[in-house]
Amino acid sequence: MRDSLPSFSQLLERRMSRRDFLQHSGAAVLGGVLASSALGRSAVAQEAVEAVRGQFTEISKNVSASHRVAPNHVVDVVARWGDHLISPWPFDVYKMTADEQKWRFGYNNDFIAYLPMQRGGESSTHGLLCINHEYTNAALMFPPDTYSEQKRVAIEMNAHGCSIIEVKKQSGHWSMVLDSPYARRITTHSAARFSGPARGHAHLRTLDDPEGEYPKGTLANCGGGITPWGTVLTCEENFDAYFVGRPSAGYVNYYERYDIGKKPTYAWYKYDKRFNLAHERFEPNRFGWVVEYDPYDPHAPLIKHTALGRFKHESATVHQNPDGRIIVYSGDDQASEYLYRYVSNEAYHPDMTVNEARRLLEDGVLYVARFAEDGTMQWLPLVHGQGKLTAEHGFPTQAEILIYTRMAADLVGATPMDRPEDVEVHPKTGSVFVALTMNKERKEINAANERAPNLYGHIIELIAPSHALGGKDHSAEIFTWEVFLLGGNPEQSSHNASYLSPVSEQGWLANPDNLACDNAGRLWICTDGQHESIGANDGVYAADVDGAHKGSPRLFFTAPKGAEVTGPCFTPDGTTLFLSVQHPGEGSPWGSFTTTWPDLQSGVVPRPSVVAITHRKDKPVGSA
Repeated sequence: MRDSLPSFSQLLERRMSRRDFLQHSGAAVLGGVLASSALGRSAVAQEAVEAVRGQFTEISKNVSASHRVAPNHVVDVVARWGDHLISPWPFDVYKMTADEQKWRFGYNNDFIAYLPMQRGGESSTHGLLCINHEYTNAALMFPPDTYSEQKRVAIEMNAHGCSIIEVKKQSGHWSMVLDSPYARRITTHSAARFSGPARGHAHLRTLDDPEGEYPKGTLANCGGGITPWGTVLTCEENFDAYFVGRPSAGYVNYYERYDIGKKPTYAWYKYDKRFNLAHERFEPNRFGWVVEYDPYDPHAPLIKHTALGRFKHESATVHQNPDGRIIVYSGDDQASEYLYRYVSNEAYHPDMTVNEARRLLEDGVLYVARFAEDGTMQWLPLVHGQGKLTAEHGFPTQAEILIYTRMAADLVGATPMDRPEDVEVHPKTGSVFVALTMNKERKEINAANERAPNLYGHIIELIAPSHALGGKDHSAEIFTWEVFLLGGNPEQSSHNASYLSPVSEQGWLANPDNLACDNAGRLWICTDGQHESIGANDGVYAADVDGAHKGSPRLFFTAPKGAEVTGPCFTPDGTTLFLSVQHPGEGSPWGSFTTTWPDLQSGVVPRPSVVAITHRKDKPVGSA
């Protein structure tokens, strides 16, 4: 069934010829279609690019060992891997311990959530930062011949998870508040519980948890979201990398569909039996969930919400529908996987307690997206008893659908996508933007994934119908969709790149990953992989979503060599943009680092860090 499904790229090519796309965009720039004189290096086109009023001056693509930012902006390093959350103890890469790492900032920071110090408050100068730590890179963490493998594993396990830190802006600069009562590390050992229809299911049970209700820890934390009631959602993504072994008879197909049991990235299985299928065949099923935690309550356990399905969650973008129901959008970040949506059955009310509100994530319907070449898309419910989702096809209850969500999505005929990553709901238009980073494996195209292979990624815009109460109805079955941009260089015909309005030489991008919207309505785009695809450092771009300059990105920030930029997050007033700079120096050997960012000194190691960007005159970020 899965092999016969039309991919997004196939559907896109069928839907619109390049001429159709040009007519749709009005001033589109299509690589290989328009002559260069009409493209954007011409005086007329370049003038159009520069005519964006009140915006920052664009910077140039580069391969610098340090970060760069648009003029009139300041970058503060707020937290680095190894920074202690409680006291100013120095960090020594030669003297690390697992116990210390439990109270030090984790590795490879990713998603960021900023919450004002008062739950529901509006402070943009004092709040909590909640940061994911996606994975570790031993080659950049551990000096050769310094730590035993077992000690490295113990440190790695405590460098995963999340960090909650208190931050404050004083005298124009951001810093971490040490010894905050809210300071907290979440690791692979933290207490958690399951919620929703799959809680207690036999395929979630282990020797240590025979009831299948209390999983241990979280890992591979990539994207996330913030709920209206002030909690944070963190997403478990590439959990397959931690397990080794062959599943027992009868479960091979389930595990192969999630790539579990192949050569692991980590050696954890040697020291923790959870990660060896020979000891715990169902432990992999206890990861791949959306996990909720309350940053205002350091003692509250993690909650893994099974109603949101199990797959490699890249995001958990929360939106409140006009009727009050909670919508959660999430991409399955792997080549040829799917885009999902969850809709709660009941509405959220501001007078709900946190415990009352979080139950909205336990009772609802999970959907998967199918795209059509006519520009429509359908949300297909993953509900037991509907269509092929029955015992006859391997789904005797709703729990199996949620534990093995990918297989359920295969059955209903979802559209394979080019690594669906972050999802962002525009606060003004209500449009849903989806970043699709790339797909080297794609051999055939479909409606929403136009290139095979897709080396440069793209962004699509989903438009929900109007709701009777005003705004957009994100619970509707049928949406429409458009292409926002096809990444790559529009002057290179082989890239097949396209933008909705003229784009500058510095503004075209590749491999869009994370997204955010500012108060002015611009879409901010972080990239992942430009060093490989176009030979430039990854960066952050800003693009209008409507008007004369719709879909024309402008380069605002670039990461140091080897790093990607993730987790864009604005303060409520838009005067600060927090970013994660992940894996600086990646790919370089110990002692010959391509960068030692952020310290940029000899004798130190590169350290993943969170930065805060502000304007010198306290204007909103992105101002001139």
